[in-house]
Amino acid sequence: MTRSSDVRGLIPVLATPFQPGGALDLDSLRRLVAFSVSAGVDGVAVFGFASEGFSLSAAERQQILAAVLSELPDTIPVIAGISATGTTDAIAQSHAAAEAGATVGMVIPPYMVKPSPSQIVDFYGTVATEGGLPVMVQDAPASTGINLPVPLIVELSKLDGVTSVKIETQPTAPKLGNVVDATADDFLVLGGQNALFVLEEYARGAAGTMPAGEFPDLLAPVLATFASGDAPAARAAFNRLLPLIRFGLQPGIAWSIHKHVLLRRGVIASAAVRSPATDADPATLAALDDILTDLGL
Repeated sequence: MTRSSDVRGLIPVLATPFQPGGALDLDSLRRLVAFSVSAGVDGVAVFGFASEGFSLSAAERQQILAAVLSELPDTIPVIAGISATGTTDAIAQSHAAAEAGATVGMVIPPYMVKPSPSQIVDFYGTVATEGGLPVMVQDAPASTGINLPVPLIVELSKLDGVTSVKIETQPTAPKLGNVVDATADDFLVLGGQNALFVLEEYARGAAGTMPAGEFPDLLAPVLATFASGDAPAARAAFNRLLPLIRFGLQPGIAWSIHKHVLLRRGVIASAAVRSPATDADPATLAALDDILTDLGL
């Protein structure tokens, strides 16, 4: 069967497990994929910000995709983060991801030298045409320093091969709704920011959400309840998750938090992160343990 490139629903951005010495832990990664599949996810993403994609070599990216695909049903899409400082490298990263089995490229704009709006349009058009993967635009100005206003995203949505966008500009729900209203029905608009405003985003037409990967089994029932029409019950269930969600949004230590949750849940073997990410301090981890206790985890 052909692996889908339809990016709808719950699509966690997988952490990249490392051994304590810093090497890839592919066994833990396979368990993380199996954990995600058992939670009923609709896709998975690798090499995103939550994956510590900034710390990975090209060879490691190939190993990661091979491990992920070994545990993933043939129909579930795999989104590969593409982060480059120029068009040539973005095309190369996209080709490598496609050859390794990814089905969509989640592409941030070039950020080292700030591009003009017309250069952003040219960049995405070229990557979509020459990179070998359908393109998801990643609108994440807090990380890239590049603002993508709604009219610019609308222009990008008209490019051949640009099929979706992930909105991470706060406040996310109003911008997401404006993009949904201004683009064609087949252009998919998803939310990020660890699903902090996921119900508001879904109410405004989001096709999916892409949080970090430590709680898909907890979020999937919330989304199912919302889809059934019982918004009050969905809000109540979601509000119970808010302490965990906000804890995973802390700058600098978010990667450590994601991994410590996965470690405590028995999914990965180590919470090691790579510099410049840093480990959370003992007091922070004690507070995290309180949250997990409250959730019965």
